[in-house]
Amino acid sequence: MQIQAHASKWKYAYVIHVGNMRNSSLKVVREQWKGTGRLFFGRTRVMVAALGTSEDTECRTGIHAVSKHLKGPVGLFFTDSPPDEVKGWFDSFSKPDFARAGNPATEEIILPIGPLFQYNDPSSPFPSSMDPQLRKLGLTTVLNRGVPSLATEHIVCKKNEKLTKEQAQLLKLIGVQMAVFKVLLSGRWSEEEGWVPIDTIPEGDENDHGNEVESRIDDADGAMED
Repeated sequence: MQIQAHASKWKYAYVIHVGNMRNSSLKVVREQWKGTGRLFFGRTRVMVAALGTSEDTECRTGIHAVSKHLKGPVGLFFTDSPPDEVKGWFDSFSKPDFARAGNPATEEIILPIGPLFQYNDPSSPFPSSMDPQLRKLGLTTVLNRGVPSLATEHIVCKKNEKLTKEQAQLLKLIGVQMAVFKVLLSGRWSEEEGWVPIDTIPEGDENDHGNEVESRIDDADGAMED
């Protein structure tokens, strides 16, 4: 199995916790560590089975200690790089992204009276063909010279409220990013040190399955890898 082969190859095994999961952002991590590390992300039960849950079933002496930390949106990262280097890189890496349904709004967003603009570079008015979709998302629009427009202000969301599917979709259409892709290092394992806790995982996130990979691609091990 791929996971077992890499668990034996590299000095350190990290459990990583990912907030606001995106395949595109995971790809960046893989590219940055290509040749110096290996990332697996997929079904936790498959990763647990690969590492083992006891001295009798572990694929490497002592590594079964990692398995009990494989809960929620987590993955495995193997590398020989010094711990300080690994911690420094992941601490500095983050990518802004669009929020999903269930994420808390980070600010209040109010759409002003007038034409509605979509997320482009540069931004441009929504075409008339988008008017039905905008209405489905809760906007009361009128067509003004073929451009969907608002006759009154519209509150898209209020700060700290959990976003609905419609609100999240509307925020994406207008280009407002309220999420951040961030990787936390739950801890690392090595034969010399055993399990060493690193980052504190936010309360409630350990069992949060709401931000799973958008399109899960499974290899023979049932876990995604580069």
